[in-house]
Amino acid sequence: MKVYNTLSRKKEEFIPLEEGKVKMYVCGPTVYNLIHIGNARPMIVFDTVRRYMEYKGYEVNFVSNFTDVDDKIIKKAVEEGVSAQEVSQRYIAECKKDMAGMNVKPATTHPLATEEIDGMLEMISMLIEKGYAYPAADGTVYFRTRKFEEYGKLSHKNLDDLQAGHRDIKVTGEEKEDSLDFVLWKPKKEGEPYWESPWCQGRPGWHIECSVMSRKYLGEEIDIHAGGEDLIFPHHENEIAQSEACNGKLFAKYWLHNGFLNIDNKKMSKSLGNFFTVREISEKYDLQVLRFFMLSAHYRSPLNFSADLMEAAKSGLDRICNGAENLKHLSKNAQAAQMQGTEQGLWEESGAFVQKFEAAMDDDFNTADGISAIFELVKYINTNVDGNSSKELLDRLYQRLSELCNILGIIVERKEEILDEEVEKLIEERQAARKEKNFARADEIRGMLLEQGIILEDTREGVKWKRA
Repeated sequence: MKVYNTLSRKKEEFIPLEEGKVKMYVCGPTVYNLIHIGNARPMIVFDTVRRYMEYKGYEVNFVSNFTDVDDKIIKKAVEEGVSAQEVSQRYIAECKKDMAGMNVKPATTHPLATEEIDGMLEMISMLIEKGYAYPAADGTVYFRTRKFEEYGKLSHKNLDDLQAGHRDIKVTGEEKEDSLDFVLWKPKKEGEPYWESPWCQGRPGWHIECSVMSRKYLGEEIDIHAGGEDLIFPHHENEIAQSEACNGKLFAKYWLHNGFLNIDNKKMSKSLGNFFTVREISEKYDLQVLRFFMLSAHYRSPLNFSADLMEAAKSGLDRICNGAENLKHLSKNAQAAQMQGTEQGLWEESGAFVQKFEAAMDDDFNTADGISAIFELVKYINTNVDGNSSKELLDRLYQRLSELCNILGIIVERKEEILDEEVEKLIEERQAARKEKNFARADEIRGMLLEQGIILEDTREGVKWKRA
């Protein structure tokens, strides 16, 4: 299995630190509002990476945090006249609902920054002792960026260039030794949540939070650290500096970053009016469609979100689900139980699509090519099975298709929908009308049901229906 490592800027063979186990940390959202579709991309992408690792037999310790103390959370709390904790707890709960809707598996651990303050105080103290950090007169603690000689190795940024031309991305402060030094701990402002520390009453800087949570739940060295490419600098660069300066070890072996999400070829922003939450998308589409859309491109590529592309994703997902549904329908009515005649050969031939899928996923988790392999499997199934196929072959093919989709977090089994009595009676009436050769009435009922969004399909095995 090869993965693209942002650290080396090339694909590398994946070799875990410990055989059979993977330690993986993914930066989670800051919980001050409903998550947007930009947040959804890394959630879906790295959940899929985790699922494939587990499919390959690895035991994955997957940690993804919630940043529950932050300027945006405090601002929202002030606006609403409630505590910052109330805001963060509310939106953690809402985030988990959206994650469930997207079929994102809960992390092994979902740590909260506010519950790990002791670990942050400990790490900051160690950095001060080792000379990598220093407290200013106002109680702010800064990290000595230049003291960490490998600073810039992830983002491939040069410190002197940063100082000369990137002043807009630096934290400013009069008491800093160097303008590039970044904050580990900062004094509280009036009305803000705070914690006691040896330096001042205050709260942690953002970067220290992930270093501490990763260290506590995964150890000083981890296999994979992941997130959106917007986190490469300064967040992940600063995490490396803090963690490696403190622990004296390589922090993460592989760094994975997903590409940006654009809306109709423009950057998503509230000012442009093209900002969508996952909850808003769920009002128009099943969130399985959003997941399928996110996986239709390679995770490192920029991805453009549009109504047309979502409709295309819906059609693609329907093709797969219809193929699975057809297998279940045929299985229910199959005459022969065991595989017979040429069926063993058909079953063995279908394994080629599994190999194609695995080859795609082994090549830096190429879900786009993985989906193509699934489409080919569906086409193969539709071409080679019918009402004469054995139940064993149909069930095995369904299991094979379902397993590949499950790696992508795609659920092929549609929820059973219960029609109300009036609609059920109409379907029965139509069946009776057809028996009596009253085709005008049968067509009239079909039209009435279509107006209610119910599509009927007459097959040799009986009437099938689905919602439009």
